Amino acid sequence: MWLDPQVVQSLPSLFDGWLLTVELTLLGAAGSLVCGHLALAMQLTRIAPLRWSARLYISFMRGTPSLVQLFMVFFSLPLIGLGGRPMLAAALTLGLNSGAYTAEILRGNMRVVTRGQLEAASALGMAPLRIALRIALPQMLKASAPALVNEFTILLKTTPLASVVAVTELTYAGQMVIARIYTSSQIMLLVSIGYVAVVLPVIWLGKRVGRRAPPHARTPRSVMRGA
Repeated sequence: MWLDPQVVQSLPSLFDGWLLTVELTLLGAAGSLVCGHLALAMQLTRIAPLRWSARLYISFMRGTPSLVQLFMVFFSLPLIGLGGRPMLAAALTLGLNSGAYTAEILRGNMRVVTRGQLEAASALGMAPLRIALRIALPQMLKASAPALVNEFTILLKTTPLASVVAVTELTYAGQMVIARIYTSSQIMLLVSIGYVAVVLPVIWLGKRVGRRAPPHARTPRSVMRGA
């Protein structure tokens, strides 16, 4: 048999860790989109304190290690009566961290919405909020799809960070199995397959959406991780 019998017996533990990883990724991606859109809206407002707050948030999240952010969130939750919830701390940290990059990705693709479109919508009597939701935002999201897919795959690969606050995600589950059965290569291969199984649907969806994006749309590399 290709898989060691002990490895086969450990598959349920790995699957539980994989489910937690998927949950963390989905929660982090949702938080990223919410924080990213909110930070973008704050940057575009005429209220100076909101603009400064958004720039401070983005600079802080992009300029400090994710581990430090996780500890800050984890040890701050008890102050508001939410202590002892490591999963919540991990999801919040992932969403807040990724949201800063999402805001910059969206801001980098604002140019796909031309002034003529905005003026035409305004001439038709559309309210600013309706213009943003019906005209600007859909185009920005389509143009940002490739960069957002890249961001969410990085978010997925950041989920092992949750293990430092005792969240048994996929990598941590694999480490616990290895410590028990001393078979590392097969376990790490299964862990890798688990991550790929999450990434591939995201990449496929991003390509589907990206094909409909304007051909001139391209997110500047400076707003993406690793730039």
